Amino acid sequence: MSSRFFARGGDSDESSSDSEESLYSVEGEEPSEEEESSEEESEVEEDSDEDSSDEEGATGINRFLKSTAAKADEDESDEEKAVVIRSAKDKRIEELEGLIRLTENAIKIGDFIQGSTEFDKLVKLVPNIAKQLDGRTPKLFIKTLVDLEAAVTEAYEKQKVTPKKMNALNSKSLNAVRQKIRKLTKDEQYSKDVEAYRKDSEAFLKEEAVIEIPVPTKKTKVNLLLGDAIIDADDAGFEVVGPGGKTLIYTPESILKHLRSIAESRGRKGTDRNEQIRVMERLLDVAATDYQRIRVLLSLISVRFDTSTSSGGAMTVEQWKLADKEFVKLLELLYANQDQFIVIENAEEWEDDEKHPTLVAGTLFPIPGSIVGAAERLDDELTRSLLSIDPHTSDYVARLVDEGALYSALLRAQIYQERVRKQPGFEGQAERLNSLILRRLEHLHFRQGRLGSVLETNAWAELPEGLDSDVTPRALASDAEALVKALSNYLFAHSEGIQRARAMLHRTYWTALHDRPWEAKDLMLLSHLSETIPSFDIITQIHYNRTLVQVGLAFFRAGLIWESQTALQEICGSNRQKELLAQGVQVQRYSSLTPEQERAERARQLPFHCHINIELLEACYLVVSMLLEIPLLAQIGTAPDQKRRVISKAFRRLLDYSERSVFQGPPENTRDHILQASKALSAGDYKKSAELINSIKIWDLMPKALEIRTMLTEKIKTTGLETYLLTYAPFYSTVNLATLSEMFDLSPRSVSSIVARMISHEELAAALDQVSGAIIFRKGVNISRLQALSLTLSEKATVLIEANEKTLEQRTQGTANAFERQGGPGGRGRGRGRGRGGGPQNMGDRQGGQQRPRGQGFTGGALGRAIQS
Repeated sequence: MSSRFFARGGDSDESSSDSEESLYSVEGEEPSEEEESSEEESEVEEDSDEDSSDEEGATGINRFLKSTAAKADEDESDEEKAVVIRSAKDKRIEELEGLIRLTENAIKIGDFIQGSTEFDKLVKLVPNIAKQLDGRTPKLFIKTLVDLEAAVTEAYEKQKVTPKKMNALNSKSLNAVRQKIRKLTKDEQYSKDVEAYRKDSEAFLKEEAVIEIPVPTKKTKVNLLLGDAIIDADDAGFEVVGPGGKTLIYTPESILKHLRSIAESRGRKGTDRNEQIRVMERLLDVAATDYQRIRVLLSLISVRFDTSTSSGGAMTVEQWKLADKEFVKLLELLYANQDQFIVIENAEEWEDDEKHPTLVAGTLFPIPGSIVGAAERLDDELTRSLLSIDPHTSDYVARLVDEGALYSALLRAQIYQERVRKQPGFEGQAERLNSLILRRLEHLHFRQGRLGSVLETNAWAELPEGLDSDVTPRALASDAEALVKALSNYLFAHSEGIQRARAMLHRTYWTALHDRPWEAKDLMLLSHLSETIPSFDIITQIHYNRTLVQVGLAFFRAGLIWESQTALQEICGSNRQKELLAQGVQVQRYSSLTPEQERAERARQLPFHCHINIELLEACYLVVSMLLEIPLLAQIGTAPDQKRRVISKAFRRLLDYSERSVFQGPPENTRDHILQASKALSAGDYKKSAELINSIKIWDLMPKALEIRTMLTEKIKTTGLETYLLTYAPFYSTVNLATLSEMFDLSPRSVSSIVARMISHEELAAALDQVSGAIIFRKGVNISRLQALSLTLSEKATVLIEANEKTLEQRTQGTANAFERQGGPGGRGRGRGRGRGGGPQNMGDRQGGQQRPRGQGFTGGALGRAIQS
């Protein structure tokens, strides 16, 4: 049956019917006339099929197979299509013709808005084409200019007769096109050609010179790179074949064409980036001039960066190291040819791929590229790589070693950019130099001085001896503090906005890290960033938070408790320390972040070696809050006005939760140690409190841990004394200073100074008798519960009145204030809610949002003064 299925003949239906007839035919029976005619027709069809192509004449299974001759023809046609490479000149001419066609069509249909847009593109394209024609204007453009002038003039005259038929915007575009065409026809560059075309258009167009395009002849020997070895192959030898059956021939003359084809295919879907990298590596080996090597290296570094995508993660370590080596090689070539080539952004690209540019002695030839962009991308890719590695493994440490190579590349790029800035005509590159200096400052500001000096010294060791920097000379490598000052001072003088703000923050961070808290605080106040930081980008806000925290830690190490709590309160007062410091993404239960926002937030994270220890930060904040809150809680029982004062809400919340817990076990973590130490301190047991605080192992991470523990012990003794006096003052008439000195293991002079400070701040109603060495307490009037509630009501009413006045002023837009200044109905200068001095009542309590020290916030109004008297 299979042989009958594959029998020769016409269609499958006809062959099957014929076979059935032969099966059921009777022997000896002659065929009928119809059968004879069908046989004759089949013979004619067979003859015609033999004259046709092999594919049409194939029968049976051969009809489903493609003939080798047809396949060879298709391969040849595909190869011819693949080999055809249009020159840049042809592309420009095609683009010119397309813009002319679009402009003429738009003006014909009366769409002058689109016509104006296309005409502007056309005018911008003509100078580029004129460069390729040796400065001659394309005659097709002159013809188009004259034709458009006639068409626009005719439309303008019609519009005068019937002005209502064209809208205002289209009419405005018509006038604009008319003015542009008139200006171009009178221009010196085009006026002669326009007049020649108007005199004799046919003769003008016939004068078009024929430009001979050199056709590259096939060489008998070409360099073919196979693997790592360059071999010579003749016409009869083997050739390197790439994907799709294309023959890959790499010669110095074809380098620019290959680079252009690779540049045009970048970003397209399905592009094999690894193949592009291999091609450019071969082109780099084949390159014969420094210009070719520079062009290939610029493209190769860019393609290596394309292997990293926003969703695919960072570059591989191998690709990053190769890109770094090629970046260093590129800068070395630029240093060696510093009198011939210069790489800058926004430079005009060389359009002619068939010949190299002609260099003029004493003139720099600009090559489009970005040295600063490549250096910044190396930095960003290293950061992304570090973020993708577990910081607690040896892989992170091994990857962190590459930071030295990166810093050296940044230094090389800075020195090169300094040279670019000095060249006449390239002064606008100063802003790009600021970016490199800021990158260096970001790598130095969080390191101790010795580590920064090592990083700088190693970077200079990799550079040639002849290179030096004007901003940071080689002599500053051993002095990290002078180096940071030089970098930040340069940015203070030559930058503004975000760059200047970050330079100030990095300088402040460095100062606070090296235990100069007052200088760091002065820098923060001098910058005024606390007022304008919400208007900056998120990265700058993160650096502001980190600097603020470091200033607070510097005050803590110096033993300045109140200043430390003020600096740390803004960041540590919430549970978002990791998020605010860019050290982790806290996944909240009811988070409204989209996946894109979450990815962007993860990309803003800092590497692990830049982190500030969150546990250490929390320990410092809770300890300073304990030293301030415990005396305040002791004073609440005797001073009702202090009930509204809260220094640290986070500490109060933790303390309340700890007191409500039924079972108190031994402390297990840092927070438990501090809370139990707070309870012991409030009970007067300062020794147990100091023992619990000093047993926290987190202090070992700070420099001079022993001095930190000694300082905390002294602060706990002082706070214990204050708490004891505030708690038991109503029960004593006099207390001997020597007794207090013995109880809290303090010197009599220290006890006397503490008591004097509390009396001066009105925290303690007592007098200090220095002759007898005793404290004499004054018994005041006990305030009843009704009186305390009345004072609270009076304060709330005052706050409500002030809020109403503020709302009224906002709604009346200041007219009420002007009315009061003019006298108003109650006399000149009188205003509601004003005291005797013309200012709002209790301004001292709320001015600047600062809280006064303990004991100074109680006024109570008239009722309070009456009770106190």
